Amino acid sequence: MRLSLLLAATAMTVATPALAEDLTLERIFASPTLDGGGQRGLALSPDGTLMTMLKPRPNDRQRYDLWALDTGSGEWRMLIDSEKVGSGAELSEDEKMQRERKRIGSLRGIVSYQWAPDGKSILVPLDGDLYLATLDGKVVRLTETEASELNPAISEEGGYVSFVRDRRLFVGPADGSEDPVPVTPVEDSETIHWGEAEFVAQEEMDRSDGYWWAPGDRRVAVARYDEAPVDIVTRTRIGGTSTTTYEQRYPAAGTDNVLIELWVIEPATGARTKVDLGEDADIYLARVDWAPDGKTLFVQRENRAQTRLDMLAVDPATGASSLLFSETAAERHWINLSDAYEFLDDGSLVWRSERDGFGHLYLRGADGSWRQLTRGEWVVSSLLGVDEEAGRLYFAGNRETVLETHAYALDYRDSGAEPVRLTEQGFTHMVKMDDDAKAMTVSRSSPDQPWQTYLADANGKRIAWIDENRLDADHPYAPYLDSHQPTRFGTIEAEDGTPLHYRMILPANMEPGKRYPVFSTHYGGPHAQTVKHMWSGAIDQWLADQGYIVFELDNRGMAYRGVAFEQPIWRAMGKVEVEDQKRGHDFLKTLDYVDPDRIAIHGGSYGGYMTLKMLAANPGFYAAGVAIAPVSKWELYDTFYTERYMGDPREVQAAYDASSTFAGAEKIADPLILIHGMSDDNVVFDNSTAMAAALQEAKVPFEMMFYPGYTHRIAGPNISVHLWRTIMNFLARNGVEGGPR
Repeated sequence: MRLSLLLAATAMTVATPALAEDLTLERIFASPTLDGGGQRGLALSPDGTLMTMLKPRPNDRQRYDLWALDTGSGEWRMLIDSEKVGSGAELSEDEKMQRERKRIGSLRGIVSYQWAPDGKSILVPLDGDLYLATLDGKVVRLTETEASELNPAISEEGGYVSFVRDRRLFVGPADGSEDPVPVTPVEDSETIHWGEAEFVAQEEMDRSDGYWWAPGDRRVAVARYDEAPVDIVTRTRIGGTSTTTYEQRYPAAGTDNVLIELWVIEPATGARTKVDLGEDADIYLARVDWAPDGKTLFVQRENRAQTRLDMLAVDPATGASSLLFSETAAERHWINLSDAYEFLDDGSLVWRSERDGFGHLYLRGADGSWRQLTRGEWVVSSLLGVDEEAGRLYFAGNRETVLETHAYALDYRDSGAEPVRLTEQGFTHMVKMDDDAKAMTVSRSSPDQPWQTYLADANGKRIAWIDENRLDADHPYAPYLDSHQPTRFGTIEAEDGTPLHYRMILPANMEPGKRYPVFSTHYGGPHAQTVKHMWSGAIDQWLADQGYIVFELDNRGMAYRGVAFEQPIWRAMGKVEVEDQKRGHDFLKTLDYVDPDRIAIHGGSYGGYMTLKMLAANPGFYAAGVAIAPVSKWELYDTFYTERYMGDPREVQAAYDASSTFAGAEKIADPLILIHGMSDDNVVFDNSTAMAAALQEAKVPFEMMFYPGYTHRIAGPNISVHLWRTIMNFLARNGVEGGPR
C-alpha cells in the first residue's frame, strides 16, 4: 500500500487576513459552506493507490461529485461529474424515503459508491440508475429504467452486481455483459419485499441492508419481509402547490411489526434455503454476517422487548441454526445494538457488550470462552479494525474524557495490555480504517477548528493531510474570525449527584453590570451526545453576535456515559431529562451576567418534545419555547425506538400517558411556537396537529409555522434563513430579543 502522499499537494498558503465582515444568516446557509471541507464517503482503494471521496461543488454545497486523490503523487482528479453523467431523473418515492432515513434527503448528485474488490472499477448509483466507472475516466451505464435500483452492491469477490427493483433482488455480471435477472420469486402480494431493510431497520437499527454476499460469491443471504400485519397510515405530503397522499405501512408503538424471514440463495443455480430463526415470529433481525471462510452465517436475533440479543450460527446449506450465546439487558435497561464486533479467521469473535455497565470489548474464543479486553468507567463507541497477524485491534472511545472521541490500539493477545491512544487530545475524532487495518483516515474538529481530515498509518501517525481545512485567510470562515467566541465547558450536578456536562458561548464585549438573554438549545434524547469538544458551526456564533448566551447541556438518559446514566428514562421519558435541564437553567440564573427573565429554550425532534415537556413542567419559568418537529404522543412513534425505552403501550399504558405532551399541556403559560415540516415521515405531522388541538382545547395560546413539502429536516439556502428569522421574530415579540439590559 502506498501511503507517501505528497504534503506539498495539500498544503495551504498563509495569506493576509481577510477583512472582517458581519456574519449573516444568508451567508451561513449559502455555498460554499462556512465550515470548509464538506467531503463525505472517504475510502481507500483496495490497493491503497487512491483515496476517493464525495466532494460538494463550490457553488452548490448540496451536490456531490466523485473525486480521487493519488496517494503517491498527491494529485486530485474528478472521477465522475454528477451533472455530466446523471440523467436528472426524479427519484422514486422508495429511494427518497431511504435517503431521508439516512439523513441525506437534501443531497443531490452522487451520494454513495462502492469499490470493486479488484480496485479496477467503482459502482455508482446516480439519479435512480447504476453506473460503473473505471479509473481511466470511462463510465458505463448499467441500468436505464423508470424504477429505481435500490441497495446496489458488488459481491465480495467482485463477480456480480446486485440491487433491488420492484421488491425483488436482481443479480448480474459485474462487467455489465448480461442484464441482471431476479433471483427471488414473484410474490402475489405487494406487501412482500426481498432484499430490503424494513422501515424500523433503516430508521432505528442502523441496518440499511437487506442482503449480504458470502465470501466466494457462491451464496447471498437475503431478508424477506411481509408488511401485511403493519397498520396503514395515510401520510400526506403537503406541498406549496399540491398535496399528495401515500398509504404508508407504519409500525406505531404497540402495533404489529413486519413478519421477517431470512433465506440463503445461490445465484448460479437459483436454489433457496430458509434460515431457522426460531419459533417466535415477533422478533427483530438485527445483524447478519458471514464467517471469513463463508461456511457459517451468523445472525443476531433480538426479542420484541429488546432485552435479549441472540447470536445464531447457521449452516447455509440446510438453514439449521444453533445458539452461540445471548446478551441480556440489565434490569430497567435495554440492548443497545452495535456494529462494534468482528469475526476472526481463527474462529474467535471480538464483541462489544455493556455487561459490566459500560460498553467494552470482549474476546470470545472459538471454544466459547470469554475474556474482557477493555474496562473502566468509559465507553468503546466503535470497533475500527483488527490486524490478526499483528494481534492488534483498533477502536474508538472516550477513555480520557467523555467530551472527546479518540482512536486507540490494543494488543488483544496480551491480557495485561492497556489501550494506547492514537489521536490528539483537544479534538473529537471520527476514524475509519482499511480492511487490513493498516491505515486510517482521521477526521477531527474542536470548538475553534472546523473538521479536518488526514491520512495516518496504523499507529495514528499523520502521513499527509487530505483536507487540512486550516482557518487561514482563504478559508470561507476567515472574514468572521475576528468575532468568533470561544466555547466554555463545565459541569453541574443532577439531583442524584451525577455530573452533567454543558457548553456555553458568551457574546463578545459584554458590558459589566448588564444582563444578557440565553438561547438554550437541547436534544436530550437517548442514543445521542451533543456536548463535546467539537466544531458547532456558524449558527451558534451568529446567535452570540445577536447578543445571546448560547447554552447546551447533556442530561441523564443520553448516550456514551454507561448504563446507569441511561437508565433513568426507562418507561419514564420526559421526566428526568426535564429535571436535569432545569438544573442547568437554575445554574444560569445564579450568574450575574444572565438575565433570569430571558431564558428561551429551543429543540428539534426529541428536543421539540423536550420543549413541550419543559414548558408544561415549569410554567412561568421560561421566557419562550421553540418546539420543532416534536413527538407529542409516543404511541404515534415507531415500535423499535419507542418500545426500547418505554415498553409496549399495551402493557404499560400508564407510562405512555405520563410521558405524553398532552399530560399537563393546559399548564403551559410561557410563549410557545410549534414548527413542523408538513411531509415528515419520521415524526409525522400528526404529532404537531394533535398537540395544536390539545392546546386549543385547553385554551392555551401559541404560535405555529408549518413548512409545505419539507420533511423531518427543514433546511435549504432560503428555507433555513426563513426558519431562523421566524424563531428570532418570535423571541423578539415575546421580549427575548438579543442584547444586554
